[in-house]
Amino acid sequence: MATLVADRARIKHPDRLFIGGEWVEPSSRATIDVISAATEEVYITVAEARAEDVEKAVASARRAFDEGPWPRMTPKERAGFLIKIAERLEVRWPQIADIWSTEMGFVRLVSGMMGPFVGGTYGYYASLADSFAFEEPRPSEFGMGASLIVREPVGVVAAIVPWNAPPILAAQKVAPALLAGCTIVLKASPEAPGTLYQLAEVMEEVGLPEGVFNFLTADRDVSELLVRNPGIDKVAFTGSSAAGKRIASICGERIARYTLELGGKSAALVLDDYDVGEAAAAFAASTPMMTGQVCAALTRVIVSRSRHDQFVDALSAAFQALPVGDPFQEGIGMGPLATERQRDRVEHYIALGKTEGARIATGGGRPAQLNRGFFIEPTVFANVDNNMTVAREEIFGPVVSVIPADDDAHALKIANDSPFGLGGAVFTNDVERAYRVSRGLRAGWINQNGMRGDPTMPFGGFKQSGYGREGGVDGLLPYLEAKSVLLAGVPRHLAG
Repeated sequence: MATLVADRARIKHPDRLFIGGEWVEPSSRATIDVISAATEEVYITVAEARAEDVEKAVASARRAFDEGPWPRMTPKERAGFLIKIAERLEVRWPQIADIWSTEMGFVRLVSGMMGPFVGGTYGYYASLADSFAFEEPRPSEFGMGASLIVREPVGVVAAIVPWNAPPILAAQKVAPALLAGCTIVLKASPEAPGTLYQLAEVMEEVGLPEGVFNFLTADRDVSELLVRNPGIDKVAFTGSSAAGKRIASICGERIARYTLELGGKSAALVLDDYDVGEAAAAFAASTPMMTGQVCAALTRVIVSRSRHDQFVDALSAAFQALPVGDPFQEGIGMGPLATERQRDRVEHYIALGKTEGARIATGGGRPAQLNRGFFIEPTVFANVDNNMTVAREEIFGPVVSVIPADDDAHALKIANDSPFGLGGAVFTNDVERAYRVSRGLRAGWINQNGMRGDPTMPFGGFKQSGYGREGGVDGLLPYLEAKSVLLAGVPRHLAG
């Protein structure tokens, strides 16, 4: 396996935090070692924020919102900065993709292809400056003069992102927040802060006003201080359902706004008209994405009882053909898990599945040829009962449970029998049938015949998979407060 060598020059100020438009020294000498997922070696060491740093970052963002020019600019003026951010991310993307793959094991060929998606998110929200009604006159139905709906920024935003997809998840929060006129404190995870250091450098390059964007890396205890801080008006969080519940309870104490994109146990229904081999190929393409460390991953496959064994055999063969190894090596289909802790978690669930009676059709262990790195084999559980732990809880790894069903109605019942409701898929050649089944699924993101992403569409979950939406116009609304203004007439700038 090729050895990954950290080019530390890719991050200019790993020993500092970005607060108030400057790279500042942290309040303590505490640091975080970031580990390469494929080599288990220290990749880079970064500054660890403590309570005093959080206070300083929030104060900076608060001052920028209350006194600075950013919220008082027009949406069109703010959109100009978003366009510059997208342009600078495109230039830096090879470096960002390298860091992303090193920190969490994402196959480099695929991370390299994500640049247009991330940059496109900033570009999309920039385009809403022209099409979204930040001020909307409405005729009064009761003869009370003119009514005006004004949408104003919610205030200071704490954006908290996990380690699996920092560039994407930050974009889904930062882009709409900036367009809305909010100021931001972005908190990176201790496992994978490198790509967000790059983002902070981009924010410095494009010349955002002082304090509009602040960045720090901290562990969970300091993150809670950020959520509790009265200077934060809204929390935008992606992570586990357990952490999301905690954040919601804290925000509820002071009626702070929040959006939560949380865990999933997404079901895919393979209907009888769809070819088993094609379905297996689709899962072999999607399951290795980020080594299964994707909240919306299709981890429960529900197939008719009569085709269960045939599908399991096809999926097992497809997984066995998947090359696992160094994410920078050509031809590799799946890299390592992000951390040793995550590999321990996945192995725990695999052992639990066997104990509860599920059959491992393929995988279940560490690749024999790899003696370092947090690798795990892509794994298929067969004959899974939907009440088993591997079918109920989020594993966050390349583990698929295949569940037999009696018919379409039974399959739909199994799919909805879950505390989660983030994503789902329907495999069928019949669009009308796919539509009918998708309308019956209690989940927020449904695909036909695979997994696709679209930053212009709202993304989020039902039930314990979250609260609110990211992406599209629906992803802008949580960063705005609606104000009703009743006037005697229509202002001149809206009268035309």
